[in-house]
Amino acid sequence: MFKPKEFSQSEYEFVSIDELVPDDHLLRLIDKYIDFSFLLEKVRPYYSHDNRRPTEPLILFKMMFIGYIYSIRSECQLEREIRTNVAYRWFIS
Repeated sequence: MFKPKEFSQSEYEFVSIDELVPDDHLLRLIDKYIDFSFLLEKVRPYYSHDNRRPTEPLILFKMMFIGYIYSIRSECQLEREIRTNVAYRWFIS
């Protein structure tokens, strides 16, 4: 007879983060119409010149942009939200 398929921890399913964000999501529309690359030249003079690797300024700006749009006033809360919200992660990547 037929045996039920046993669950295995070794099975994987790969999903692109791009597939998880709906086409009509506000952040997708913003990303479509606003090119944030102009920020890289604006902040270049403020980079540290020692051997420390700086956090990408474009990512920091986009994080603060998300906080502004969605009224997240706490930076700690914003960080927690970005860890769990796929659309936020897609936008900053």
